Amino acid sequence: MTDENVWRLQGQERYLHGARLVHRAYRQYEKNLDWDHDHCQFCGAKFVLGSHEEALQVGYATLDEYHWICESCFRDFHERFEWTVVEASENDAGPLR
Repeated sequence: MTDENVWRLQGQERYLHGARLVHRAYRQYEKNLDWDHDHCQFCGAKFVLGSHEEALQVGYATLDEYHWICESCFRDFHERFEWTVVEASENDAGPLR
């Protein structure tokens, strides 16, 4: 990670250090169906259902799907944050293959 990318670090260690993540297609947060999009916790890139120009469709989510991380930020920070990528549960739609 270069110094020019440090702006993305804004205290996420408090809730994302050592997190278990699943790689998956974006889907709506089931605890709030009025919530129609999310943002990467680091760069702010937008995740949206369906095909939207410049919106992300795939990323890494915490197991409760509350926090989303784009693939680029995952590559940049996975070692620093010591993330573990896990398989989705059997009753889940599952991660992308």
